[in-house]
Amino acid sequence: MDNFPIVDTHVHLWHPKQLRYPWLKDVPDLNKPFLLQDYSDAHQGLKIESIVFVQCDTHPDDGFKETTWVTSLAIVESRIKGIVAWAPLEEGRQVAPFVEKLAEESLVKGIRRLIQTEDIDFCIQPNFVNGVKTLSRFNLSFDLCIFHPQLANTISLVEQCPNVQFILDHIGKPDIKNQLFDPWKQEITTLASFENVYCKISGLVTEADHNSWNPADLKPYIDHVIEAFSFDRVIYGSDWPVSTLASDYPRWVHTLKDAVAGCSTDELNKLFHDNAKTFYRLT
Repeated sequence: MDNFPIVDTHVHLWHPKQLRYPWLKDVPDLNKPFLLQDYSDAHQGLKIESIVFVQCDTHPDDGFKETTWVTSLAIVESRIKGIVAWAPLEEGRQVAPFVEKLAEESLVKGIRRLIQTEDIDFCIQPNFVNGVKTLSRFNLSFDLCIFHPQLANTISLVEQCPNVQFILDHIGKPDIKNQLFDPWKQEITTLASFENVYCKISGLVTEADHNSWNPADLKPYIDHVIEAFSFDRVIYGSDWPVSTLASDYPRWVHTLKDAVAGCSTDELNKLFHDNAKTFYRLT
């Protein structure tokens, strides 16, 4: 496994002295810089071939600055092949100039505007739906970051945006700690019926018990998303450094690989490498 080429589609980097991240004050273990060298130290001997940086919910005024900062990091870290940037999609069609400016950056492959911190109806408000629809004009995908109670409305959002490519972050953040499956399980099956939706297998460890989770807690959830989306539409992500609240980097990789033991080499490549390059259009 140590020489297995991996595309990590969910990496965060932040420097609280350069950009503002209001949410970090509530998570003291994460309220410090997490930079490229820290990431390299974290994945140890694993072969990380490419990285997709995902926006870190900066203060809105710093949203575009974050993309500029990460673009500068990519000059010295060639593994950064893609950026999922922030945009105020709740502005509706008026967001188009902002998105167009982002799309001029070749590394920007998609947009994420967090839904998980908003009211349950946020993602089906007409302005937000129109903002998401705008992304298809610029060939940008949308990362869906939600908690499981928001899945039903997320399905409605996807239904209204057939021309947008979506990826569900963190398998929809089910309540793994309490081993709850319904209605998450049925709603995942429904979401997977839309062929323009992929699923990112990431962030599971932080939805489990941070201190006492074991692979058996995660496996039923992994099994279900693979059954629903198939190996053609599932993608690996580390969610580093948020994942450090519950696991070191190699443990998560080995947990996921063990969960799919018995799959073919082709399927393993799709999960950890090939699908990521296809979805995020990585070179």
